[in-house]
Amino acid sequence: MYYKSTRGSEKKIRPAQAIIRGLAEDKGLYVPEEVPSLPFEIKDMMYKSYKEIALPIIGAFFDDFTYEELKQCVDGAYTDKFDCEEIVPIVKTNSCYFLELYHGRTAAFKDMALSILPYLLTASIKKENEKKKVCILTATSGDTGKAALEGFSDVKGTEILVFYPNKGVSKVQERQMITQEGQNTHVFAINGNFDDAQSGVKEIFNDEDFADELLEKGVRLSSANSINIGRLVPQVVYYIYSYIKLVEQGEINDGDAINIVVPTGNFGNILAGYYAKQMGIPVNKFICASNENKVLTDFLNKGEYSINREFYLTTSPSMDIIISSNLERLLYHLSDSNGNEISIYMDELSKNKKYVVADNIKKKLTDFKGGFADMDKVKSNIKELLNNENYLMDTHTAVAYSVYMDYVKETKDETKTIIASTASAYKFAESVADALEIDKGKDGFEAIIKVNEKTKVNIPEGLRNLDKKVIRYNKVIDTKDMKKMIKESV
Repeated sequence: MYYKSTRGSEKKIRPAQAIIRGLAEDKGLYVPEEVPSLPFEIKDMMYKSYKEIALPIIGAFFDDFTYEELKQCVDGAYTDKFDCEEIVPIVKTNSCYFLELYHGRTAAFKDMALSILPYLLTASIKKENEKKKVCILTATSGDTGKAALEGFSDVKGTEILVFYPNKGVSKVQERQMITQEGQNTHVFAINGNFDDAQSGVKEIFNDEDFADELLEKGVRLSSANSINIGRLVPQVVYYIYSYIKLVEQGEINDGDAINIVVPTGNFGNILAGYYAKQMGIPVNKFICASNENKVLTDFLNKGEYSINREFYLTTSPSMDIIISSNLERLLYHLSDSNGNEISIYMDELSKNKKYVVADNIKKKLTDFKGGFADMDKVKSNIKELLNNENYLMDTHTAVAYSVYMDYVKETKDETKTIIASTASAYKFAESVADALEIDKGKDGFEAIIKVNEKTKVNIPEGLRNLDKKVIRYNKVIDTKDMKKMIKESV
């Protein structure tokens, strides 16, 4: 298995090298030359654990790792740090199945990949005989930051810097990050939104002079965002796992197609589902759910991607994103691996703030259905589902549920459907309390208690007494100061 850039470079590298580098030298993202087929029959994996299913899937993408190396990565990642034995519970409701991806330490789906990425990276460093310290740069809209900090805290040979939008994340998300422990962790709020943070990180990656300056100091840059293939591939596992479990439970027959609904801003989580389909999981529709920042909905409906639009701060802040990085990978695959074409689109986006894809790509987008839900609809559906079925959603999952209910109303599609439930409701307790029409207290921490009193749903351990933890980071910087912070931190 070799990896290439989405932007046309003919240079091929092995998986370990792609994991270390994060971003390709021509500014593209690494993709496998071809998506591997499922390395097993569905029937042979029934009644297997999450770890047993994850190992061969990840191994199919990262075939330069030995079985022993990968097993050590998987065993180290998926432990009792998750608060339920099955790692990813699947909860059945009247209309769908919720794939609960938030049972890790930071109570968000990012734990599923960022629990294993540090193991993959350190194994890659050893395999490639990399002597330099690896500096992980991460832009976050709220959840990736804490999960990356937790995963890389005190990992030997690494430093991790996280940049998040000041006033653009929930109180709980912010407190999770700014109280992070670890000698190699660094956290900065930036003046701007997530796209500003993400663009700043990408500009740093693309600055060859700055990279050379760091290399002279013995430091190599890498990423924990889903631009890193080592972050994306582990996300493929839970879609395949969920299909196996639905077959195992008799909810579907092997070979039946399912729908997958994902609340997404950066397109990584839903792209992982697409890779699962390319491997062999039957999927009828990918339903891409957006909030008011509906750039992906508009793209899937029209084939035009335009960031020349108003930016909204919503109750689902992890999706408050206009520039969806991982869409580039999908376009590469749909263009029959035409990196030059993708490079043209990305140049147009940079220069003109939009691009229009060719007809051959538009025709292949039929696997995807875009939709969006505003904050009022999210509020009403959180309350309604709790009242009717005693199931509590966070605001992001509620975006997905709302879009799915609209989809069913429009299409009458009765295909069994999985919704990616991406975070604990307690991470966004103020908004959830507002939806449930209960007193939310003076801040997000009191809101956690109020929502717990109302719903009796367990509070994740990582969110308990969060407001009592010592704040370690309080710097607010401009994006122009990001390089300075890196040099001071490494």
